[in-house]
Amino acid sequence: MTLRNILLGATMLCAATTPAFTYAQEAAPADGAAAAVEDTTDYGNEIIVTASKRSQTLQDTPVAVSVTSAAQLEESQIRDLIDLQTSVPSLRVSQLQSSANTNFIIRGFGNGANNAGIEPSVGVFIDGVYRSRSAAQIGDLPNVERIEVLRGPQSTLFGKNASAGVISIVTQKPQYEFGGSVEATYGNFDAITVKGDVTGPIGDTVAFSIGGSYNRRDGYAQDLKLGTDVNDRNRWGVRGQLLFEPTDALSIRLIGDYDKIDENCCIAGNVIAGPTVAITNALAGGPSVDANNPFSYDVYNNFLSSNEIENYGGSAQIDYDLGSLALTSITAYRQVRALTNQDSDFTGADLIGENSQDLGIDTFTQEFRVTSDFDGPFNFLLGGYYFNEKIDQKNDIRFGTQFRPYADQLIRASSSNALNVNTLEALLSSANGTNYTGSFFRAGDGLDEAYTLKDEAFSIFGTVDFEVTDRLTLTLGGNYTKDRKRFTTNVISSDVFSGIDLAGSGGRVLAQQAIATQVGTLLGLPAGQLASAAQIQAFAQAQPAGFGQIVAGANQFGALNANLTTAQAAADGNPLTVGNPFLALRPFQFLPPFLNVPNAVEPGKTNDSDFSYSVRAAYELTDTVNVYATYATGFKASSVNLSRDSRPLASDLPAIIAGGLGVPNLGTGSRFADPEESTVYEFGLKGQWSVAAVNVAVFKQSIKGFQSNIFTGTGFALANAGKQSTFGIEFDGSVRPVDGLNLTLAATYLDAKYDSFVNSAFGDLSGTTPAGIPELSMSIGGTYTYEFAGGTRAVAHVDYAYESPVQIVEGLGNGIPQSVAQNLKREVNSLNASFTVKLNNGFELGVWGRNLTNAQYLTTIFPAVAQAGSVSGYPSQPRTYGVTGRFKF
Repeated sequence: MTLRNILLGATMLCAATTPAFTYAQEAAPADGAAAAVEDTTDYGNEIIVTASKRSQTLQDTPVAVSVTSAAQLEESQIRDLIDLQTSVPSLRVSQLQSSANTNFIIRGFGNGANNAGIEPSVGVFIDGVYRSRSAAQIGDLPNVERIEVLRGPQSTLFGKNASAGVISIVTQKPQYEFGGSVEATYGNFDAITVKGDVTGPIGDTVAFSIGGSYNRRDGYAQDLKLGTDVNDRNRWGVRGQLLFEPTDALSIRLIGDYDKIDENCCIAGNVIAGPTVAITNALAGGPSVDANNPFSYDVYNNFLSSNEIENYGGSAQIDYDLGSLALTSITAYRQVRALTNQDSDFTGADLIGENSQDLGIDTFTQEFRVTSDFDGPFNFLLGGYYFNEKIDQKNDIRFGTQFRPYADQLIRASSSNALNVNTLEALLSSANGTNYTGSFFRAGDGLDEAYTLKDEAFSIFGTVDFEVTDRLTLTLGGNYTKDRKRFTTNVISSDVFSGIDLAGSGGRVLAQQAIATQVGTLLGLPAGQLASAAQIQAFAQAQPAGFGQIVAGANQFGALNANLTTAQAAADGNPLTVGNPFLALRPFQFLPPFLNVPNAVEPGKTNDSDFSYSVRAAYELTDTVNVYATYATGFKASSVNLSRDSRPLASDLPAIIAGGLGVPNLGTGSRFADPEESTVYEFGLKGQWSVAAVNVAVFKQSIKGFQSNIFTGTGFALANAGKQSTFGIEFDGSVRPVDGLNLTLAATYLDAKYDSFVNSAFGDLSGTTPAGIPELSMSIGGTYTYEFAGGTRAVAHVDYAYESPVQIVEGLGNGIPQSVAQNLKREVNSLNASFTVKLNNGFELGVWGRNLTNAQYLTTIFPAVAQAGSVSGYPSQPRTYGVTGRFKF
């Protein structure tokens, strides 16, 4: 399907189609009170949004924004932000190895999961409060009024800079009329969801609301070793609000919420079975993985992965209307506590006995805004924002009971059976004068990790609007941000083998063997027989001068070969070089010692500042068609690598070694990634007619220093790409060809590339297409409402989501050829549908299904942990369906 055909079809559909996210939301009253979901009278771009921090219709908002209403959330059974992507093609959401790790991507840009030190490029706000990490974002929310997805950098409207976009969730305010709803759902996999809310007055000037939800489901996958279902769902939450309006000018909204997740997540299937699978099968005494079959949803583990997440906090929003000026203050404090553990080798062999994380995040935010409402051509918004966050993170990764025999087989294979764990311990014990017997790859050994991060930031932001004519408005915006981070690490490795210098040790072993060989020859021992320690000692006492010469020559021989692999020694043709066979074992030094921060060379601090700005012209061509043109910049401060792959920069290593700070096997990497700086050129058109609406955006967006976070098989490599850019076209169209029928189309075309990415984890990626960004994404939907005599209504809804084939990852390493990674692709074809009967007494009964096509695709793939040649991946969720009863009063 070509871009030309897509745009042609979209243009034709415009006469008969509107974005799935536009018709679904009715216009809210200007004072912000929630309108009844049922009384949908305004359509398309007449929806009221607050994307510009003012209440405007979507038609009058010169920003690329998608809106999903409460009605559409119900019709499509969208229960959290992970499901939202089926309605917003420019948004992609991936859940990774735990319930607390979810990645949001807008227009091909996004990061932030898998590493608590990385702030997301896509900011998530709930009722104006920034949620800094995905563990605080993905819970089920009651009383959602709408979800706005703002595309592109939003630095001048949100105090917390977001370099790729913003997801803004707006919940319903308490009402002065008593009402509420209760909802119950039952679906396959014994899914049970219960939601309810109540709102009403406490007095003439005080109203309340309280809502809660409970969401559980059996696992849709089977662990054949543990004999239980896995990937279940078990979460609940409660949210309360008080609204004080003592005068017409003053409004105080207090919100408190608590939600908890306690579930088993997330399974990884075997995508490519490498040579190590034969070893893990033998250790497991049967199948250790369902080889090359990630969509069987059959897995083998030694223990259940666990996710215990608590997310809670409160906010106070104060609005004061001075007539021509409106003041807003939002104060919030939040806490996240996440305790997770995972059998990260994803096999039935007990290789990884523990991979746990205990994460605590405490966040305080304060925002002040003043917004004008002058009668003249000049208006402004001016705000200040303060952000203070503390992160405490503890990780433990430990060998399981079968890692030692597993490593023994790896060592045998890499040395052509010349070495095994026992002989290796004996040789290195002799070379280093330390008794290593039984100490390599012991169960319970590994890494004990502790990290802290303190982030303090403030910003001043604002916009100025000037109405040049009744139809032309110019807008200038700016944001100055100052961000300071301090971080510490305290990581201790008990992996004995990873702490050994194999170059120096190998040189000493070679020298010792040379001495034993020469002494044996001089003593007339049979060819190839080495002299024993007693024989060497006797020879040294009898012939000290000759023995000294032997030792000197042997040491020279050992030093000559210490840093040469056997392949390098064979290639140089020098008869005195045989190479160091121990160097081939370096890949098995999985968890080497760690140089902690701060130290004399690395202070453990970042200090960033930036001024971002935007320039926009909006013009009303006719009463029904608006156009706008925007140039905007965005910024995201440095991110910190809070993982076991946090290593010194190559430029710092000489000073570290010179200062005597070096530890064995100290490698280089990154402690942090420098800031992201984004720019966007965008042209948009918005049209609203009596039966149709259309929104089109054409843009060129880029990010310099994009913060790439890649799993390497044992940890995460954080690095800056030089520049990533995307040319894109976004089309949203909708139409009501007859009464009761809404047809929708939303499509996004993206042409993305790495303009420069020289130092990626997989080499120079400059000029290539970033993985995971489909060229074409679209959502096509339709809703038909039929009203019977007496007011009963039947509502049928269907939507189809499509993503064109795309390479899932740039590369894998881990012994996987780059050509194999390039052939691992994802394509999405997902169909959702529902049918609901709504009685005029408030009762509703409906049936629904998600992913009715049972589309199967891999959301993410990664190199299997410590299993060279193997690839694991997270499979998509299978078909789900159920029945929902709802009563609104």
